[in-house]
Amino acid sequence: MDIKDIKKFQQSVNTKDNQIERIKIGAVVFFMVIIAIIAINFGSSTQPILLAFATLVGGYMAMSIGANDVANNVGPAVGSQAITLTGAIIIAAVFEASGAILAGGDVVNTIKSDIIDPKKINDSQVFLAVMLATLISGAIWVHLATILRAPVSTTHSIVGGILGAGIAAGGFSVANWGKLGAIASSWVLSPVLGGVIAVLFLLFIKRTITYQQDKKEAAKKIVPLLIFVMLWAFGAYLMLKGLSKIYAFSGLQAGAISFVVAAIGYVIITPIIRRKANSLENTKESINTLFTFPLIFSAALLSFAHGANDVANAIGPLAAIHQTLLDSTESGVALKAQVPFWIMFVGGVGISLGLGLYGPRLIRTVGSEITELDRMRAFCIAMSAALTVLLASALGLPVSSTHIAIGAVIGVGFLREYIKGRYFEMCEQIIKAHKGKDQKTIQTFLKNFARAGVKQKSKMLESLKDRAQGDEFELSKKEKKELKKFYKHELVKRSEINRIIASWIITVPASGLLGALAFYVIQQVLG
Repeated sequence: MDIKDIKKFQQSVNTKDNQIERIKIGAVVFFMVIIAIIAINFGSSTQPILLAFATLVGGYMAMSIGANDVANNVGPAVGSQAITLTGAIIIAAVFEASGAILAGGDVVNTIKSDIIDPKKINDSQVFLAVMLATLISGAIWVHLATILRAPVSTTHSIVGGILGAGIAAGGFSVANWGKLGAIASSWVLSPVLGGVIAVLFLLFIKRTITYQQDKKEAAKKIVPLLIFVMLWAFGAYLMLKGLSKIYAFSGLQAGAISFVVAAIGYVIITPIIRRKANSLENTKESINTLFTFPLIFSAALLSFAHGANDVANAIGPLAAIHQTLLDSTESGVALKAQVPFWIMFVGGVGISLGLGLYGPRLIRTVGSEITELDRMRAFCIAMSAALTVLLASALGLPVSSTHIAIGAVIGVGFLREYIKGRYFEMCEQIIKAHKGKDQKTIQTFLKNFARAGVKQKSKMLESLKDRAQGDEFELSKKEKKELKKFYKHELVKRSEINRIIASWIITVPASGLLGALAFYVIQQVLG
């Protein structure tokens, strides 16, 4: 291939990319036109143009949520290759929209997390400007974070926007600093809890399945139990988080109903898992395939629950604006706002559209760019997402689903790093004990060591103690240090972690500044 051919190829690639980008922009413009028409025709407002503009901003926020936040639900499944990127986008889009439209709720809090005191902003026009500024700032910040490939909490983005716009409208006394402190604590609490629970699950799977000599028999016993726990956890999670707007389940009700469902599922799934395991090889890679369906199932349920809950970040302020603009609205500010179906439709479709058009960027970041995931690790991340939220809810602790998922990914990555480091040290010990032996003998021992279970590994290492000869080893200290450094950076990318944590820390301040700026601009425009 000569230079002319290369140039032609590059031009064709660029042309194709430009065409795809034009299609995306066309889809966004079409969506915006449709929701503006819907707002004007279905919104009962004395100011239809203002409501249409607010709806456009709400739709923009919904698309930003879809492009950024949804990656946490499907990223691990895609990264582990349990499902293709296209398949994940289709599943997530359908369940996100379903959760938002069917279970998004009829009533939302207009003041997210009670971060500001609405009694101190009693002018309806000022309140309208605060809500509109909140939407604008939250959408812009989440959009910027998506461009930078940083998964951030959309809830924190909205909280920052409300805080900034609220302070601009009513001064620092309007803010509920105690609530803000609780939100700040979730920056640490969420990823730590998510990471710990994911690590505990992964250690359990390793000890009971992958470290066993007969992995197939171990999987027949353990995988159905894991699926039972998954069905119980996701059932309770769905009832408490995904369906809470349809019916307010108590913790006891959710736990009891989901336990019965999980028990029925266990009875049905156990013979299927056993038949499937019989056809597999006795390897970790083969056993991994048993976690494919649970991962797809968890991605769907997480997406449904996410759509039902986080759609409020887009439609909550929009619903408040709509309520303020209603013909029948009296002076003052309503603490609750009715959400008509058309607003939930805007939120649900917007999230799905944002996911389909711009979600792949963040899905790849969560699924493969922080650390390599297989299906067992991805399953542990999904379990962590559900169990951490349930645990935090029971204890009354504030957590972020985005931070939980990323914390779980980082946790399993660091566990892999630790295990690989220990394995490296064991291999050093083996080679040292075989000093003077031929290369074939060493390779055979290492191969048998890799296949052995935990107890066998321990016995094999014990047998080498008497055979070890001195402390000298072929690799120098500098070489071993470099090799260990390579292992660490290969398994967990520090640069990705640092970038994500930095984006978490500045989310509330950044969206707060944008909220204050947007409020001042809106006040000038509205007069």
